Amino acid sequence: MGQLQTFDDQNLIIGMGTSDDAAVYLLNEQQAAVLTTDFFTPIVDDPYTFGLVAAANALSDVYAMGGQPTVALNIVCFPPNLSLEILGEILRGGADKVREAGAVLAGGHTVEDPEPKYGLAVMGLVHPQRMFTNTKAKVGDLLVLTKPLGIGILNTAIKADLLSTEVIEKTVNTMAYLNKDASQVAAKVGIEGCTDITGFGFLGHALELAEGSGVTLEIWSERIPIISQAIDLAKDGIIPGGAYQNAKHIGEKVRFTEGVPQEIRDIMYDPQTSGGLLISVPEEKSGELLTLLSEKNQTEFSVVGRVKDKSHKWLEVQPNE
Repeated sequence: MGQLQTFDDQNLIIGMGTSDDAAVYLLNEQQAAVLTTDFFTPIVDDPYTFGLVAAANALSDVYAMGGQPTVALNIVCFPPNLSLEILGEILRGGADKVREAGAVLAGGHTVEDPEPKYGLAVMGLVHPQRMFTNTKAKVGDLLVLTKPLGIGILNTAIKADLLSTEVIEKTVNTMAYLNKDASQVAAKVGIEGCTDITGFGFLGHALELAEGSGVTLEIWSERIPIISQAIDLAKDGIIPGGAYQNAKHIGEKVRFTEGVPQEIRDIMYDPQTSGGLLISVPEEKSGELLTLLSEKNQTEFSVVGRVKDKSHKWLEVQPNE
């Protein structure tokens, strides 16, 4: 990837030079376009629900930049031997989630593929002076996570038919819930540092925020919101392979202190589908942010750490403050 050609354009505010969630291109003094794409294979059996979750996941990158989605295009890979009714339900789920986001769906592209895949290419708009980025976490900021962890573990358990209908519903609702409310609240408060939590897991995306900002993140493991059933599953070894890959990839940049249980470590590496936002908020603004989240956000959220001066490790995980 390091050999790919880079492009220089004074209007490309955010491109391949950082690990931000989306590209940002300046249109004028008041507007910048936020551009992203994401798609993946089914993580649930119901095609309509798959469409909801995949669309929410793709839209999340715009919210992680502080933008408002405006236009989306479908990206579809679909086997010719499956019923078109299944494809119709996937697209219906995606369209409903795009509509909920306040954006418009303007078409897309479909190719034949042995395994179904679905997602969106999305354009949003943001004021260039008010966008979020993973390079703006500042020493002294508090870290707020807006959705609970454990999604990858729970999806693994769903495939093995290990969960109750109630837990499955909670898992799906968490994935399908847009980060719209959290993003709008963060924008109102005036935060600058943010990323969303997806396939690299909580610690993988926290690392991007730390490296991009040149700081160390102190993580308080006992404060992290987790869907409770994921803890017992992790203790039993029901952990997706992606969690181990994430740990192998970034483990040398993380320091765990004594008292952080192994199952919690595994959950922090667990790849998330359509996870929440990790917001870096100045401490003096944190009270307002938490109050607004309590009024607007429909999933569990919590203060999970603090930004420190750069130390030996990018991430330091300890039980509590």
